This record gives sequence, structure tokens and C-alpha cells, in this order.
Amino acid sequence: MLAVMRVVHTVPELRQALARPPVLVPTMGALHAGHLALIDRARAAAGPEGCVAVSIFVNPIQFDRAADLEAYPRTLESDLEKCRAAGVDVVFAPAADAMYFPDRSVTVLEHSLSKTLCGATRPGHFDGVCTVVLKLFHQFRPAAAVFGEKDFQQLAIIRRMVRDLDVPVEIIAAPTVREPDGLAMSSRNVRLTPEQRADAPRIRQALVAADSIRQAQPGPTAVLERTRAAIASPLNRIDYLELVDAETLQPAPGFSRPTVLATAVFYGDVRLIDNIRL
Repeated sequence: MLAVMRVVHTVPELRQALARPPVLVPTMGALHAGHLALIDRARAAAGPEGCVAVSIFVNPIQFDRAADLEAYPRTLESDLEKCRAAGVDVVFAPAADAMYFPDRSVTVLEHSLSKTLCGATRPGHFDGVCTVVLKLFHQFRPAAAVFGEKDFQQLAIIRRMVRDLDVPVEIIAAPTVREPDGLAMSSRNVRLTPEQRADAPRIRQALVAADSIRQAQPGPTAVLERTRAAIASPLNRIDYLELVDAETLQPAPGFSRPTVLATAVFYGDVRLIDNIRL
């Protein structure tokens, strides 16, 4: 581990700062305990003498709503302190014009896994995710990269991109980190009102209960209907609730293969996601 954390803002500076292939944790900042768990997982993979790198970049091309991009929290100084305390070696915090040319005309598209779940309700989102992640892989040239399982679809799509494009990066999955009441940690949680925050744990409670529903009424329809009813409240709006095959992310007709029950729920304009394997 390097003695002093390097903070860089351009790709040439990044290349100079990296003496060896790092283990990368891509983030959009507003770091919380969930991100720190990803950093810990990266350190375990890199070893005490290896390099752990973090990117902090609010990627404009993955937002399908301008208001969401504008409202996304930006807390760079606090993020850097957390990275320093966590033993990060290199932080890359570029401006948008350091990442994208004004006349950029190439985008990375995925045509299968991104058609359901968040991809169905956020047009262009995963085009932006794939494009920025592939750019980060080229910029950092990491040995491995760590992604959280909270965004199960993102993890699956990045794995598929790495496979299909022969990108020499190991993808490491880290479990979802939760608040004591079960709510999945998210940078967006701070935007919930006190009433919304008190109500939001129902998402996790409903997903956990789905396994009992499956055992009592072993059919997707019952699981989806009862889980939807358990999530719904006057304070929220369900964006989607879907049962999908864990590998293909296509709608699952039953439970003969590993499945994932995934949801996105709006509280006001704050969109929360979560999932559970069944």
C-alpha cells in the first residue's frame, strides 16, 4: 500500500500515479459504508502491497432524467477523507470534459441483459454505464474491479461486456451493505424525507418475505402479487417488480433455475433499488 494517497484529475496524471495494475472501485461519489465495504473487498483482493484505486465521477450520460443528475449529491472533500482513512492509494476524480470529448460519437451498447428491469424504464442508462466503465478500464488498466450486488443488473451487464469484448479485468462482486433496518445503503437515501426513510425498509421486508410466499404458493404470479402489495404504500410508487432468470435477466416462468426478484421504488423523485435471490 502506498504511503500517501494520490488524487488526480486527468488521464495522464492517472497513468503517472499508477505504478502497477490496481484493483479498481468505480463510484459516483457520495461515499457511504457500502462503498467502504467495496474498498475493503478491493484491498483484500490487492493484498497489503497492492494498489487500490477509486474513481469518483458523476457520469452524466447514464442519467435518464436531468433532475436526477442535478440532484445527485457531490461531496468530494468528504469522499477523499473517507478514501484516505480506508487506505486507498489512488483516487481519480475527473471533470466531465476530462472524460468526454465535446463531439464524442461512440457509445457502448448492450442488447440483451439491459432490456428488462432498470433498462426497460431508464432508456439509455446502461449505454452510459457500459461506456464509462469501459473507459475506466482502459484508463486504469486494472487487474480487477469491484461492483456491488445491490445493482444486480449492472453487475450482470458489466460481466457480459467483459466477456464479449475480451476485456482483461476480473469482476469481483460484493454483497449489498444495509442499514440496521434492512434498507440497502445508497447515496440517494439522504434525499428521503424522515417519513419516507421510515417507510422505505418495507422494500427489503417484502423481498425477504417472498421466499416464504414461494414455498407456500410455488408460482411466480403469487410471489409477484403479494410482494407488490407488501411494498406498496401511500408514500411510494413502484417503478417495477420483476422475477428474472439470474443469468439471462429474462422473465422467469418458475423456480427451476436460479432467479432474482428485483425492484425499483420511487419515494417522491428518489429512486431506490433492491433485489434478492430466490
